[in-house]
Amino acid sequence: MKLWGLLKSHLLGPYRQVLWFVIGLQAIQTFAALMLPSLNADLINNGVLTGDNAYIWRTGVVMLAFTVVQIVFAAGAVWFGARAAMGFGRDIRRDLFHQVTSYSSREVGQFGAPSLITRITNDVQQVQQLVVLATTMMIAAPLTMTIGIVMAVREDVGLSVVLVVAMPAAVAILGSLVYRMVPAFQVMQLRIDKVNSVLREQITGIRVVRAFVREPEESARFAGANTELTDTSLRAGRLMAAMFPTVTFIINASSIGVLWIGADRIGAGQMNIGSMVAYLSYLIQILMAVIMSTFLVSMVPRASVAGERIVEVLETESSVVPPAHPVTEVPERGTLEFRDVGFSYAGAAHPVLTNISFRTEAGSTTAIIGSTGAGKTTLTNLVSRLFDATEGTVLVDGVDVRELDPDLLWSSVGYVPQKPYLFSGTVATNLRFGRPDATDAELWEALEIAQAADFVRQMPKGLDSEIAQGGTSVSGGQRQRLSIARALVAKPEIYVFDDSFSALDLATDARLRQALEPHTREAAVLVVAQRVSTIVSADEILVLEDGEIVGRGTHDALVLTCPTYAEIVESQMGQGAAA
Repeated sequence: MKLWGLLKSHLLGPYRQVLWFVIGLQAIQTFAALMLPSLNADLINNGVLTGDNAYIWRTGVVMLAFTVVQIVFAAGAVWFGARAAMGFGRDIRRDLFHQVTSYSSREVGQFGAPSLITRITNDVQQVQQLVVLATTMMIAAPLTMTIGIVMAVREDVGLSVVLVVAMPAAVAILGSLVYRMVPAFQVMQLRIDKVNSVLREQITGIRVVRAFVREPEESARFAGANTELTDTSLRAGRLMAAMFPTVTFIINASSIGVLWIGADRIGAGQMNIGSMVAYLSYLIQILMAVIMSTFLVSMVPRASVAGERIVEVLETESSVVPPAHPVTEVPERGTLEFRDVGFSYAGAAHPVLTNISFRTEAGSTTAIIGSTGAGKTTLTNLVSRLFDATEGTVLVDGVDVRELDPDLLWSSVGYVPQKPYLFSGTVATNLRFGRPDATDAELWEALEIAQAADFVRQMPKGLDSEIAQGGTSVSGGQRQRLSIARALVAKPEIYVFDDSFSALDLATDARLRQALEPHTREAAVLVVAQRVSTIVSADEILVLEDGEIVGRGTHDALVLTCPTYAEIVESQMGQGAAA
């Protein structure tokens, strides 16, 4: 039923006129094909057997005309049907892409990136293949069976015993094979997900695999997933492979039956040779229509499974819902405020953040420090609505982020994530990601501030140098500095640096922070850091522990009043620095 709903919403509506045109083409093609055996019977009985050459020529020309009509209209039906199917696949992929990109991190984690990729590619392809076959056969096969039976019975009623036996046998045998395919195809899609998941994980973590000499174990893990997929595919493949020999056997057995019974009837003078030849042609056409219908039905189980997975994504709404009436006029500029904010992941026993309250205004810097797992990254994710707070309110420019226009929110916040990511393209296209109209001079200014200008100048083409997907063609420190430059180019009102200086040495870190200060003087800055040296000059430092603020103030005040902060300072800078 989900597959039907998917086809109805994405195919029958947008392509209704094309489908009606395809139906008409297939109907004409079918009628032309079904007229040929009858004409052939007349030709044999009235022309060939009597030696009437004029009749042979006239009937031959008519048969040739019907053949041309059949070919032209069949080709047209396939052409337009295929275009409708390809458009359907394009629309589904587009809708899936927009749906997935609207997801918060929670929904992406729920499905998993490998499964989402499989659903957008492999699953859509399975449904698209069904649509191609359906638009090619959906009218021709039923019409051929229905009218073919009528035409065959009209030629000779006595031979109909063959049809009475052959058609139910074909439907029963092939139906049982299709019924057994359904669970195999269901398992197959899950196996494809698993192979994609293992492969993606191993490619992403190839350095860790090699560092710990885990190649044999990872190869065995992939081999296990691959073997499971292979076994399931073979099981489904054997069932599909059994269909064609079965159908061939039914056709051949039916043809023998027609020749056997027909020969006796011809010998008894109860039918003509031409009628038997026509009946045999109709029988083959009818059984071929059964084959086409069965082949189409055999595609339904896998497409149905794929359709359910596609609909599951389309029907899953993001937990970060765009506001019904977004606010586009803000009362403040360059302010960030948390009011009693709490956050819990779905199914978690304890909240990640509890009662977080602070305010950062334009021209000030708020820093956050704490141990691993304290909730620092989760806090920064709430600013850009990668998640929504489960308690309290996050305000940007004086407006709740859940009510603020998403485009306005994202243009106001320059976010540099903990794990910087660069897109395939050039240095320039990556820097212009948040502001496409930025000039080259502005790009170089941002690179100078981010301490990245020197290594970009040393690249073969400067700003036009190629960057590999994920930024793998540059080092971790270079990738981090390019990410910072990308945020600077956008010139947002609020900067959020989520441990964005961790890959830099102390000297580069110091130069970058010094260059950043005048550039971000009119913006609010939120910095998450592990190193005390990075945040020592912040206007306010928040110390997080187990998701709660346990210390608040300047560096000097926290060293004296917050034991957790003093411990961090002592561990990094020594007892003398703490004093």
